[in-house]
Amino acid sequence: MRRDPILVLCAALIATVPLLLNGDSCGHDFVFHTQSWLDAAEQLRHGTLLPHWTFSSAYNAGEPRFLFYPPLSWMLGATLTLIFPIALVPTLYTFLILSFAGLAMLRLARHFAPPNAAVFAAILYVANPYMLFTAYERSAYAELLAAAWLPLLLLAALRLRPTITGIALPIALLWLTNAPAAVMGCYVLAFLFATRLIFIAKSGAERLHLAITATAGTALGLALGTFYLIPAAYERRFVQIAMAIIPGMRFQDNFLFGHTGDGPHDAVLHTASLIAITLLALTFASLATLWLRSHRTRATHNLPALSITALALAIALLVTPLSAPIWAHFPDLAFLQFPWRILAVLAVVLALSLAVALLNLNRLAAPIALAMAAALTFASIHNFRQGCEAEDRLAFRAQAFRVHAGFEPTDEYTPTSADNDALRSDDPPVWLSPDPAAIAPGSKPNPAAQPATEGETADPRPVTASLPPTPVAAPFTVAIDAPKSEFLILNLRQYPSWRFLLNDQVAQAYTEDPRDDGLTVLAVPRGHSTLQIAWHRTLDQQIGIALSVFAATAYVALILRTRSRRIEA
Repeated sequence: MRRDPILVLCAALIATVPLLLNGDSCGHDFVFHTQSWLDAAEQLRHGTLLPHWTFSSAYNAGEPRFLFYPPLSWMLGATLTLIFPIALVPTLYTFLILSFAGLAMLRLARHFAPPNAAVFAAILYVANPYMLFTAYERSAYAELLAAAWLPLLLLAALRLRPTITGIALPIALLWLTNAPAAVMGCYVLAFLFATRLIFIAKSGAERLHLAITATAGTALGLALGTFYLIPAAYERRFVQIAMAIIPGMRFQDNFLFGHTGDGPHDAVLHTASLIAITLLALTFASLATLWLRSHRTRATHNLPALSITALALAIALLVTPLSAPIWAHFPDLAFLQFPWRILAVLAVVLALSLAVALLNLNRLAAPIALAMAAALTFASIHNFRQGCEAEDRLAFRAQAFRVHAGFEPTDEYTPTSADNDALRSDDPPVWLSPDPAAIAPGSKPNPAAQPATEGETADPRPVTASLPPTPVAAPFTVAIDAPKSEFLILNLRQYPSWRFLLNDQVAQAYTEDPRDDGLTVLAVPRGHSTLQIAWHRTLDQQIGIALSVFAATAYVALILRTRSRRIEA
């Protein structure tokens, strides 16, 4: 029905109206994401269609954040930043993502339930407590976008005749959106297919077909995302990626109702735990209803109720300490950090089981669901909305970005040779000195820094070069006038993808005695020189792009083949 998508959009609007009226909710990841949007948008303006480096991070020394953080969320945020005033972008982003999520849930629910029940489930999915907790309290915008793809993943796994392309699309979208959600998605897909193979498939031929389809679909989905996945997997050896799972951020610290000793963190954990208990109780109540009525109606015959029941039980186990061996030994599960992140999957199971359990809803279902969405939104904005410190407000951040003030570094994307405590927040773009360890003239020490090294205490007699504007995209050029042969120090952190041309000759960064702050040092001759700095796609990046192009071609070919068969039939 045409009205159903409109009702879903109304639910998304209801959930974002408080942001329009009261302003942004500066949740835990708000600054991280909005800075990414500003940086990516500026690079898009300069013609860099797929940025890899955030120039404003680490106080303009930069970091390879976009190599490791999946692109869909920050590219969407950057695109909105190019079109709309930055003050509106978080609200518009939230509205769009909640709309995508509701429409995806509508598609899943319609496959197994009548229209009225499906729209009821989709509206409640948009406003479920975990969704709004992610949007308001955490501002985890990439995880929020992943919630739009999870219903498509369950549809691919639960439909009577799964297809390779149906599986590949949500797998690719998840990996290009949020790595923790993608890891969850792959395990959920494997679990659902294993359940079907063991308990539901009726013949060896059916089991073989399911196994081949699931394997091929997953492989194709991963291949579609290799332009991101291969560099992210290979190059994490160059950054301090393990900082993502320091104490307090580990799975063993974040089971339901756990305590880390960090008051604000424990408050978030307590809130997530209450949401988990609520969703689990509602899910098992709806599944019980579904099973009780399954013997009286044919409408549930196409839904593998055993599979989603088993999935709900598995989720209930995974959020408790009993599952610690699973988190410790299954590949990459530890990088989810918070076991309760799997509530994003549970919210889909709840909405789907509600749709099937409440088959006989009439046209009043949608208005009732919208009223419930409004009530959930009111409760969520009251309990989850985070205030904004002055330095976190978008007007302040956008102005700081415009004047190249620079932002804080991200620990897990810091190059391995660099120490964030050694950075100075007011370094100029370049400076000259006979000492490669020289500090910038007039810069202020980082309060967290260790005592100065010998190279810093010796008088470096720095001579400032002709400074260009702080770079906001690559390639860029530095003009140098050196009174003698000495070292040029760039406020740009070393990374293997940077390539340097000094007076049209390839130059190598000075690495004999790396700086604690990880900045790039080059030896320059006396007189006028021109240094060109560009991002070079390394072999792993080139292989990733080539495989993604090949996979996209195969995906389109499979889609066209399927359509031609339908036409012939």
